[in-house]
Amino acid sequence: MLEVRPLGLDGVLEIVPERHRDARGFFSETWSAGRFAEAGIDLVFVQDNHSYSAAAGVLRGLHYQLPPCAQDKLLRVVRGSVLDVAVDIRRGSPTFAKWVALEISAEKGNQILVPKGFAHGFVTLVPHTEVLYKVTDTFSPEHDRSIRFDDPAIGIEWPALSGGFQLSDKDSKAPLLGMAEVFA
Repeated sequence: MLEVRPLGLDGVLEIVPERHRDARGFFSETWSAGRFAEAGIDLVFVQDNHSYSAAAGVLRGLHYQLPPCAQDKLLRVVRGSVLDVAVDIRRGSPTFAKWVALEISAEKGNQILVPKGFAHGFVTLVPHTEVLYKVTDTFSPEHDRSIRFDDPAIGIEWPALSGGFQLSDKDSKAPLLGMAEVFA
């Protein structure tokens, strides 16, 4: 069984695969092309990514790729937890610059589907967090873009963490939404 919950922005979904538990632990089918297609999610993933963050407060994002290399992303946490954020960057969309956030954790076993046309980012809530995600196109440096995580025009409510945020150089220098290339 696969629970699929819309998160309020077109195509952004929380997905909760069933977990079969016993004394040994659990088993969960986290991706099945057939089951996802039955739920209306018909995607072909071409690359899997794995990120590890040693500390709480590691913030990655907001990232996206422009067409023709835009990516749908299916993300899950295998250790720890994150606050995951998707921002609509489809100019002309009624929800342009709106965002949605979802806590994803290894304990919950939930996932988030972030479709093309959305910038994506997350912050780790606990140390030693590992995130796995599938994408529908390979990484393309010439199409790779980012937007500032703290852009006031978007107004994401990131959690207040005692140590603040750790950012990459790329993310700390990302442009504001008003200066970024986005989806037409």
